Amino acid sequence: MAKFRKDGGHELPEISTSSLPDIIFMLLFFFMATTSMKEVTYMVNIRVPEATELSKLEKKSLVKYVYVGKPLSNLVSQYGSETRLQLDDAFADVSQLEEFIIQERSSMKESDQSKMIVSIKADKGTKMGIITDVKQSLRKAYALKINYAASERQKSY
Repeated sequence: MAKFRKDGGHELPEISTSSLPDIIFMLLFFFMATTSMKEVTYMVNIRVPEATELSKLEKKSLVKYVYVGKPLSNLVSQYGSETRLQLDDAFADVSQLEEFIIQERSSMKESDQSKMIVSIKADKGTKMGIITDVKQSLRKAYALKINYAASERQKSY
């Protein structure tokens, strides 16, 4: 019959840490590849309207954004409290929108220029007259594909 012996003198082997750097770099590359950086610093308040019939944009690199709303509270003393237009990281006039769109289109690849979409992110309290002025300026710049940003309305039963 076999004897079982209890030796208290055995030490546990050390845990191998040779694969730890590989795991760390794999996680680092994963987060770098999946994380998107914030492109624009918002200078206007935007509470997008709610809608029931929404569709996602397929290729976001073709989308150029126009932000419409009242300046943030810390910018009211400098820019006033009237509704403003924000293009990239600066306030602009509606008259500057046409030149902005032409410049953005020319910076794109030639094959993508005709596919450019302008997305209007407007505060839900924005007056329709300003939106109409923006649309007229986009029409002059031949930016005819327009998208309106909205959030999904929660269905109530």
